[in-house]
Amino acid sequence: MINTELDGRNRKDIQIGQDVEIVLKHHQRTGELTEGIVKRILTKSPNHPHGIKVELESGEVGRIKNILT
Repeated sequence: MINTELDGRNRKDIQIGQDVEIVLKHHQRTGELTEGIVKRILTKSPNHPHGIKVELESGEVGRIKNILT
């Protein structure tokens, strides 16, 4: 289930081990989402208009579009 109040733009809403949907760099034009578990938070700023950048446990890197619950 997608939590509409937590859309991935605020770093404080993201936690290691959380289930999220991200957009990979090469899928930005299509908006194709990839689901996975957060391994590392890469964005240092408290928020980002396009989503916080994370690395998934699979090694894929992208910006969070949805936080799944």
